[in-house]
Amino acid sequence: MSYKAEYIWIDGTEPTPLLRSKTKILPDGKEPDIWGFDGSSTNQAEGASSDCVLQPACVVKDPIRGGDHKLVLCEVLHTDMTPHSTNTRAALREVYEKHKDQDPWFGIEQEYTLFKGARPLGFPESGGYPGPQGPYYCGAGADDIYGRPLVEAHMDACLAAGLLLSGINAEVMPGQWEFQIGPGNPLDVSDHLWIARWLMHRIGEDFGISATLDPKPARGDWNGAGAHTNFSTTAMREGYDPIIAACEALGNKVDEHIAGYGVGIEHRLTGAHETAPYDQFSYGISNRGASIRIPWQVGIEKKGYIEDRRPNANCDPYIVTRLITDTCCSALA
Repeated sequence: MSYKAEYIWIDGTEPTPLLRSKTKILPDGKEPDIWGFDGSSTNQAEGASSDCVLQPACVVKDPIRGGDHKLVLCEVLHTDMTPHSTNTRAALREVYEKHKDQDPWFGIEQEYTLFKGARPLGFPESGGYPGPQGPYYCGAGADDIYGRPLVEAHMDACLAAGLLLSGINAEVMPGQWEFQIGPGNPLDVSDHLWIARWLMHRIGEDFGISATLDPKPARGDWNGAGAHTNFSTTAMREGYDPIIAACEALGNKVDEHIAGYGVGIEHRLTGAHETAPYDQFSYGISNRGASIRIPWQVGIEKKGYIEDRRPNANCDPYIVTRLITDTCCSALA
């Protein structure tokens, strides 16, 4: 007997990479091992030397095919087994090992927008716009909520795969949704977020609906799409001074973080629609207009976590978690 292993990897498309996958048939009892692909077709190699290597990094159950089939998220390597330049997971591994003793935890809130053709779900197909924002966030009813069958199917698939899914909700703009991955260490949360993204695109095929991570999918008076990133260390979970120290450390590296938080961030972080301007830094308790929000209960209990509200929906979680881990843990060491 045999089973299907769907090898998933992140390509070299710029400015925002795409997810790729292909299927390998393996005999029962054999764990997924290295495989290869044509990097010249994924913007990761030249045709004269096109071979790239897939190194399994995170293996979970395949909730679409069921049975013993698997999803295999991979790192991309050169044929000499060194990390490819597009392999951002490798750099996160090094940073996580460096700061592992501080036990960094993450939870990422992935916003996305569902499209049918060229229009977001809920936008009139003939043109124009739906009613203004207000009733859509966490709403109910066919007049306000669009795409729930796909969202429910995606939630069930994430749970069946064993991902660290902690919730879902409809977001502020019509056709916009969010799922949350975490809490967990930076590698697990980032791996599971990439797999959850792949599942959203794959399940969308069955519904004829596409999901975009564009940070500003509708110009004008509409909320953008982010990946709000919650973070803590052991010290932050036990006291308030480390929380303030982490916020101050992030404020000292604004340009480096903004550069790694996703393409098009200036279109979303404008100071409107529950954002802080991308070129200014602030933090505050219960403030969704700040760069860093300290949740209200953290302000009361004087311990807990912070929420970096700046990362875009299209960010690379390996880069975001690496930057936050290194900046904050270095300051708290």
